Amino acid sequence: MLLRDILETKGKHVYTISPDESLQDVVTKLVRWNCGSLLVVDANRPEHMLGIITERDILRACAAGKFPLSDHRVREAMTATPLAASPYQTVEDAMGVMTTRRIRHLPLVEEGKLVGIVSIGDVVKAQHDALTMENHYLKSYIQS
Repeated sequence: MLLRDILETKGKHVYTISPDESLQDVVTKLVRWNCGSLLVVDANRPEHMLGIITERDILRACAAGKFPLSDHRVREAMTATPLAASPYQTVEDAMGVMTTRRIRHLPLVEEGKLVGIVSIGDVVKAQHDALTMENHYLKSYIQS
């Protein structure tokens, strides 16, 4: 199974934010959209990823005393040039990378353009669904 298969199921929508917005804006959007990360993009070129900002980045900013959050910009706390994957990468490979690197969100880039994002939850669900299906077929085969 490939990461693009996950995108076909969940959709390609990506929640984004500008590097000039405040860290308070990040928190507001994370809560509103019930997500754990926002991809940082140039407003004039939304397919061009500048970085990622996650819940962990906000916690680091708080620990560093960056208060109030409204006084600090996304560019101060984001991870520039985050690890990204191709939509043609296997789910198994992505799971290994995400586990090894301890990241929960993996942007998908094709020919230099942002095409989606997968979370560790998306990857685990895809693996679980595939294994459940395989288990079902094996049981059916054994019983016949």
